[in-house]
Amino acid sequence: MSRRRLLYMGVSGFAGALAVAVAKDRLLIYPSQAVYNLKKDFKVVGQSSLKKRAAAKGLIYGAAFGRDFLASDKKLQASTVRECGILVPENELKWDALRPTPDKFDFTRSDWLAAFARTHKMLFRGHTLVWYQQLPQWFKEVVNRQNAEKFLVEHITTVTKRYAGRMHSWDVVNEAIEPDDGQQAGLRQSPWLQFLGADYIELAYRVAAQADPKAMLVYNENALEYSGYKEEVKRTAVLKLLERLKSRGTPIHALGIQSHLVAQEGALNAKKLRSFLSDVASLGLKILITELDVSDQKLPSNPAVRDRIVAGIYEDYLSVVLDEKAVIAVLNWGLSDRHTWLSTFTPRSDGAPVRPLPLDSSFKPKLAWNAIARAFDQAPKR
Repeated sequence: MSRRRLLYMGVSGFAGALAVAVAKDRLLIYPSQAVYNLKKDFKVVGQSSLKKRAAAKGLIYGAAFGRDFLASDKKLQASTVRECGILVPENELKWDALRPTPDKFDFTRSDWLAAFARTHKMLFRGHTLVWYQQLPQWFKEVVNRQNAEKFLVEHITTVTKRYAGRMHSWDVVNEAIEPDDGQQAGLRQSPWLQFLGADYIELAYRVAAQADPKAMLVYNENALEYSGYKEEVKRTAVLKLLERLKSRGTPIHALGIQSHLVAQEGALNAKKLRSFLSDVASLGLKILITELDVSDQKLPSNPAVRDRIVAGIYEDYLSVVLDEKAVIAVLNWGLSDRHTWLSTFTPRSDGAPVRPLPLDSSFKPKLAWNAIARAFDQAPKR
C-alpha cells in the first residue's frame, strides 16, 4: 500500500496497520503514524521551557529569527526569551544583507540581534560566512578569479572580528556539497569553487579561526537526513569532505545538519542515520541540528491532523538524533508559525496557513512543542 493512500485513509482502517509501522532501527518515520497512533498522547511533565529542558541534558535549544519580525513583535520577543537559549539571525549575516556595495559593510540589523541576545543572556550564532546563494547584486559584475580570494578573506575577517568573543558558533561554509553537479569530490558548482577551486573551503576556516579563535566553526549542510540514494551519496561526500579537512589540520569543530524535514517524504532509516552521526563524531566533531522544521505542505487540511503528524515526526527524529552524545544543540528555523519561511517557499495549495513550528501563530505551544520537550526529557545527558 502506498504511503499516500495510507495517509488519507480513516482512523478505523489504520488501527491494525500501526502494528507494522516502525522498528526503531528500521523505518523511523511513517507519515501517517503520528496521526493514527491513538496511544500517543504527547504529554509532558512540568512547565519548564524548551531551553531549560535542553540545558538539563547539556544541550542548547534556540531558533533563527529575522530582525524585522523580532523587533516589531513583542509577543515573539517574549516567547523567544522564554524558550530559547541561543539566537540565530535568519538572513542578517548573509552577504546580501551586510554588503550593499563592494567597499561597504552595514551591520545595523545584525547588531540589533546581537544586542537582543546579549540583553537577554542568550548565546549568539552566526549564519553564514560563505554560501553560493544570497550574494549581493554587485557580486557578478565585480568578483572574478583575480580578486575572489581578496573579497573572501576581507569578508570573513571583517564580519568575524566584529563579533569576536561574542559568537558561540559560525556556519563558516554552507551547502558546499551537491553530487548532482558532477564536480570532483561531490562539490557544488558555485562562484567560490569556480574562482578559487576546492581549497576555498579550508581557506575560509583558517581565516575565521584567526579572526575569532573562540568561536565554534561549523560546516552546515542540507539533505542529510533521509535514506534515498541521493541523500546517501551526499552523506558520503560530506563525510569525505570532513575527513579531508580534519586530516589537513583545518580548524573545523562541528557539523551542522539543517533538518528541514518533510512530513510526506516518508521513512528515515534510523540505523543509517545513527551510523552517519557516529562517523561524524568519530572525527572529533560536535553536531548541531541547525534549521529544524517540518513542512506540512501536502498533509490533510485539518490542522489537528497535521499537528499530530508533525509532532510525531519531531519526536521520532529527535529521539534518534539525540541518542548521539556528540549532538549538542537543536535549533528551529523559526519559533512560531506566524513567522516561517515555509509560508513563502512551500505554501499549501488549499491556502491554509502552514504549521511547521513549535508555537502556533498566537504563540501558544502546539503538539510539536510537546514532542520536542519529550525528546529533550528522554535524551541522555551530555
